[in-house]
Amino acid sequence: MRSVQTVLETYAEGVPAEDLARGFLDFDRWTGDDPRLLVAEAAASTTGQSFVGGIEPAVSRFRAAFVESGRVDSLSDLAALDLEDDALVEAFGAQRKRHVLLEVASVLADRPEGDDVASLRGWAAEADHYRYDEDPIGEITGVGPGSFQYLRQLAGVDTVRPDPTVVEFVEAVAADLADRLPDEPVPIDASTSRRTIASCEWLSLVTDFRPLELDRIAWWTHTDPEDRDAAIATQQPQLL
Repeated sequence: MRSVQTVLETYAEGVPAEDLARGFLDFDRWTGDDPRLLVAEAAASTTGQSFVGGIEPAVSRFRAAFVESGRVDSLSDLAALDLEDDALVEAFGAQRKRHVLLEVASVLADRPEGDDVASLRGWAAEADHYRYDEDPIGEITGVGPGSFQYLRQLAGVDTVRPDPTVVEFVEAVAADLADRLPDEPVPIDASTSRRTIASCEWLSLVTDFRPLELDRIAWWTHTDPEDRDAAIATQQPQLL
């Protein structure tokens, strides 16, 4: 639908959406393809903190204390940590984040692939976001649809995370399309996480934008520019 493409192009103007998405798909971000750090990043996001203010500091502390020190060489090592480990508490703080970190690592370590990267990518590829709460990771207390989808994105899946920026983006696009196409029903609805994801999938089907590009356009458009630039400076400095 040309009119939908035109509307999305106005939002995409000036946004390096393809490069931002490619960073996830090619693991060309600050955590690379290290499953320990990717799981840590997803776990650190579960309390709703910003990347700069909460996620990056927690993951950096975790990297120094457990990865660079050699304490954790695998997801199995990570799953075996005590929830109240002093260094883990210092790195992550909130029990919710620590619980999610260890439980996700445990689920992935038990998969049959025999390799941590393959286990993470295998789970992410087959996970059903419409039934996330029936998934062994989605069933973990503290994992909601947003963190579930974020972990899949971090594992290289072309999908959308239904966070507040995406909800705001979908609502704005829906309003624009209602003005342009007053007599044509458009299946866009951000009233629930599942409907938000479905709306972005529909937008991707009828335009040239892939889901992860829509996610990045939403993030770019509805994130404070100072916070956005600081996040890019850490995650994908090559884009600055």
